[in-house]
Amino acid sequence: MGDTTDGSSNAAQSARDGQNKGQRGFFGRLMAALGPTNTADKNSEAQTGQAAPATDVRGMLNLRRMSLEDVAVPKAEIVAVPEDIKKDDLVQLFRKTGLTRIPVYKETLDTPVGLVHLKDFALKHGFNGAGGRFSLKKLLRPLLFAPPSMPIGVLLQKMQADRIHMALVIDEYGGVDGLVTLEDLVEQVIGEIEDEHDLEEDQFWIKEGPGCYLAQARTPLEEFEAEIGHRLVDEDEEEEIDTLGGLVFLLSGHVPARGEVVVHPDGPEFEVVDADPRRIKRLRVRLPDAKGD
Repeated sequence: MGDTTDGSSNAAQSARDGQNKGQRGFFGRLMAALGPTNTADKNSEAQTGQAAPATDVRGMLNLRRMSLEDVAVPKAEIVAVPEDIKKDDLVQLFRKTGLTRIPVYKETLDTPVGLVHLKDFALKHGFNGAGGRFSLKKLLRPLLFAPPSMPIGVLLQKMQADRIHMALVIDEYGGVDGLVTLEDLVEQVIGEIEDEHDLEEDQFWIKEGPGCYLAQARTPLEEFEAEIGHRLVDEDEEEEIDTLGGLVFLLSGHVPARGEVVVHPDGPEFEVVDADPRRIKRLRVRLPDAKGD
């Protein structure tokens, strides 16, 4: 019996060590990139026997040459909630945005008090917000604060050390200027991260219901027009617009923020489900004939 217990303990410890080693290995490589460039390059070459790929080098350099103001979501596009929000309203916001972390403020966004995590809310009240007395204050987690000029690698180190994955960018007057997440920072090194809500790489859209589609912004416009049986651009615009994202950009005249709805002159509505300050990523398309469904 003693041998069995020891074996189970050793196996469990080995599993934890393996997981920790994997985490240290990933963040370790990122953190090593913050040291002298030549040293990092030599170590990489010594371990692999060959020079690191150019794409990896460029990505790692972003840790030092890019600052938070280069990647932060602008203040106007931050999704946040007041500390006195009702439980049902918070549930609807989680559903609508697909976000897992949302900043919480007192009176205005310039007085943040923390963030609420979907996991904490679901563990307390379930995913539908049922049961239990609702107290947002008891669910609050801390936020990090950083200046716009901070290199993204410095904040990445602090996020790992403090185990806080969201930060507000604070301007010289103490007001909120933007927001960044751990995923935003890591994407500057390894490229865009597809999450479980993203469509498959070769899947441009899915039909969510009658006349309602969830589509990638890079969806070929001609293919989507064939799917819905409706032309979305005039003949003289066909050569200028190739994708749904391009169409929405043209209609709005700017890169729309997450949650913004852009209406086509013929009736279709394009809701921006996911976007960053530079591009649209995903759209929800609602056709006018399906609005009453």
